[in-house]
Amino acid sequence: MYEEKKTSFEEFYSQLEVRLRDVVPHVEIRYKAELAWEINNLKREKNAVILGHNYMEPALYHSIPDYVGDSLELSRKAAETESDTIIFCGVRFMAETAKILSPEKTVLLPSEKGGCSLAESITASDVRNLKERFPGVPVVTYVNTSAEVKAESDICCTSGNAAAVVNSLKAETVIFLPDEYLAKNVANETGKHIIFPTATNGNDTDIDYQMIGWRGKCEVHEKFTIEDIENVRRQFPDVAILAHPECSPEVVKASDFAGSTSALIKYVEQTSLPRYLLLTECSMGDNIIAANPEKEMLRLCSVRCPHMNEITLEDTLKALKLNQYIVDVPEPVRVKASKAVERMIAIG
Repeated sequence: MYEEKKTSFEEFYSQLEVRLRDVVPHVEIRYKAELAWEINNLKREKNAVILGHNYMEPALYHSIPDYVGDSLELSRKAAETESDTIIFCGVRFMAETAKILSPEKTVLLPSEKGGCSLAESITASDVRNLKERFPGVPVVTYVNTSAEVKAESDICCTSGNAAAVVNSLKAETVIFLPDEYLAKNVANETGKHIIFPTATNGNDTDIDYQMIGWRGKCEVHEKFTIEDIENVRRQFPDVAILAHPECSPEVVKASDFAGSTSALIKYVEQTSLPRYLLLTECSMGDNIIAANPEKEMLRLCSVRCPHMNEITLEDTLKALKLNQYIVDVPEPVRVKASKAVERMIAIG
């Protein structure tokens, strides 16, 4: 994470070179440092704050964000900031969440689309149909969704607090959307029986269920398999395998630890094991290596999020210079969505 200090460019470059030398080709570091230096100067001029998700590529992650973290941590920072402009180095649903919580701020996304397979797996109309089909059942929506979907929800959650959110409702039955694997993992953790309805009619009261899920998946995490884990353990029996809860329940069960991106980072920081392997977006492993050079991370990851990788230093600089791409949320949608997001933040 970038720290505000009175340094010269050469000092800044030197510090960045030390941090990135094991994860970024040497010939690229000075070019990246020049971009980051310009961004950091410009954000001060424009009274902007930069939020960087844990999946950002290392040269960006370790040079320009004022705050880094997972969705929940960055949502909190978005709500607290006094800056005029928020630059969200992440994907669109994250920038929308910042706008939901800080409607008076200008929120910029350095990518025109900033897509997400999970966010695109469900619409507000889908949620309304489920609410009609299961009247009175509270809706828990993963934060990886559009503002319109959040507006149809009772409460949002992150991968880190999903089980706590479900338990907080003290409801016999909940609708949990849209990640199929996260829903199954939460069902296992809370002891609920989950169904995934497909028909649009029929007598649902005859079905035994306590959680109603949706068939959305993360295009990164769904690729990790039991075979991947078995192959790694054969080569490195002492490896600690850490999985994100968007992985399948089988993968989570076969791993040594599962948690949100921030929980995975803390696990590595707070333990001293022979070596680690992360089952999540590859850039996060590179970021941990850069911040913890004394830890041995297996660099076997081959799965990168195409949407997160759209966010670059070049486009972040362009967003600041041109005031693009502005993220807006219609006020009626924002007001409804803010209630669900604020309830999530209150639980922590």
